[in-house]
Amino acid sequence: MFAFIGVLAPALAQNAREVPLDRAQVQLSFAPVVQKASTSVVNVYATKMTVQRDSMFDDPFFRRFFGEDSPFFERRPRKSQSLGSGVVVQSDGMILTNFHVVDGADDIRVGFADGREYHTELMLADKKTDLAVLRIKDANGEKFPALEFADSDELLVGDLVLAIGNPFGVGQTVTSGIVSALARTGVGVSDYQFFIQTDAAINPGNSGGALVDMNGRLVGINTAIFSRSGGSNGIGFAIPASMAQFILTAAQNGGELVRPWLGARLQEVTGDIARSIGLPRKRGALVSEIYPNGPADDAGLKSGDVILMLDDRMVEDPEAFDFRLSTKPVGGEANLLVLRNGRDIELRLALKPVDKDAEIRQITVKGNSRFTGATMVQLNGYYRDELDLASSIEGVLVLQVQRGSPAQRMGLRPGDVIRALNGEQNLTLDRFQELVGEGARGWRLTIQRGNRVINSFISG
Repeated sequence: MFAFIGVLAPALAQNAREVPLDRAQVQLSFAPVVQKASTSVVNVYATKMTVQRDSMFDDPFFRRFFGEDSPFFERRPRKSQSLGSGVVVQSDGMILTNFHVVDGADDIRVGFADGREYHTELMLADKKTDLAVLRIKDANGEKFPALEFADSDELLVGDLVLAIGNPFGVGQTVTSGIVSALARTGVGVSDYQFFIQTDAAINPGNSGGALVDMNGRLVGINTAIFSRSGGSNGIGFAIPASMAQFILTAAQNGGELVRPWLGARLQEVTGDIARSIGLPRKRGALVSEIYPNGPADDAGLKSGDVILMLDDRMVEDPEAFDFRLSTKPVGGEANLLVLRNGRDIELRLALKPVDKDAEIRQITVKGNSRFTGATMVQLNGYYRDELDLASSIEGVLVLQVQRGSPAQRMGLRPGDVIRALNGEQNLTLDRFQELVGEGARGWRLTIQRGNRVINSFISG
């Protein structure tokens, strides 16, 4: 059932990949590939209108004497424009680009290398993957040159690739290089970190452009560079085509992203852990917590298991697993190869999303209280995943805070976790409600806010 592609792939690809044998082969041109692919790469112009006023009116002195309604306080609209790249992936005018290129834009246009320009509509924008899908407006049946997707999982380190985009707004540019690494994590560009690394020069403005193979097929969407100077230092990153296809399919199906949910918390397998469980090297994703009644629980996963494979793909670390799972369509099943107590076990994982319609009990604090206006829920596995919190953190989660309410004035924010209240830890929602209802002269709070722990005292 499981194929170890790390062993098989080089053998399968041996005939397809050859190094140049003589000077004549080294001097071969990339021009045919460029001519095939470049017509599908567009410039993306994203315009955003912002309201601006003179900075002197930020001074309380001027606000006091002139007032907010003074004509001197007039706010002036200001137009700002960002420039990036995009890739036509369907002949009807569907285009992939980066989320950060079009984020907050009021108007988005695309321009082809031959000078044609079109207005577009935003079909889907996903911050977690840093991908967005546009569709050309008023195409009037016109067909556009579209790039074919390649299987990004078949890439090998050393494969030749071309990066096509519009760096610095100078016009369409092509750079060549190789795949210098695969499955790069820790880049910090998106939530799903599993990037293709290339030394093909990628510069500002290339974002959203195409990374193509020697057959002119799309293997990735260029998204970021590693640089201290702002220019290319030979380390660029692209989002694999497999993720781009998933986002495109979601846009075609109405724009709603539905991803499978594991229902478990994973952590890295360190060298010490690998030695203790008999792994020859550190790889896989260690299951540290199982959320009750979730897909992992139903599949039979247990804390302490190490996930080694998802279907026919190796799992090197938790980020790799999250990426692989997130590109699976919901509704079916996936095969897991798990190491448990020194033995390999195969499990079947149902590909189900989080049940958004499930009844999650929440309370909104009312009456005469410093917490009035805050909507709270019990912190559970789903919210820990969303907020990237450790499984050891317990308490009640602030879901919403009404504007102008006592809770907002006290400083509570959505996403805060109240871990302790007046010395009581591991708060349940019921106990929190009891304490707030009893009232107090003051409140000692321990709040988890992202990676920070805040201890404060608020008078009653």
